[in-house]
Amino acid sequence: MAYQFTTPRLGAQAIADTSATKKHNIGEIQRASDTTYGEGEFIYLLGVASTIVGSVVSYNSVTGQTTLAVGGKRLPRPVAVAMSANVAAQYGWYQISGVAAVAKKAASSFASGIALGLNSASSAGFVIASGTGKEIQGCLLAAVASAKSDVLTCLCVINRPRIQGRIT
Repeated sequence: MAYQFTTPRLGAQAIADTSATKKHNIGEIQRASDTTYGEGEFIYLLGVASTIVGSVVSYNSVTGQTTLAVGGKRLPRPVAVAMSANVAAQYGWYQISGVAAVAKKAASSFASGIALGLNSASSAGFVIASGTGKEIQGCLLAAVASAKSDVLTCLCVINRPRIQGRIT
């Protein structure tokens, strides 16, 4: 993926880069385009340990702090897809709309068009087939996800996704 900003600006941090220096305002949203995946929206956030490209993270809309997303807690939170291995104390871009390459466990396969969910804390940040209280709202599988052991992502169409839940 080689996303390019649709409105270029000098000194901008590239979509696939991570930086120890904050180069944009936390929560800034930009549009970018890729010749394969088309156009998408990206939000600038603060990383968390163990992030890989494609990790699903939840984030605090005020502080911009991310955490690897987990399902089943029924706490509604916005989520995004890491565009770099943006670990703790670093800054980077996360996809919030468009076609996204999302991390999945090796040997997991999914049928095209299904809703996806989030795994438990032991596999935080990876998608699974949806289950009660685990669904990612605003996320659908775009193509069949291969069960081959070397396929670690699946293509999803996302639109400002959120973890399923309700405020009690």
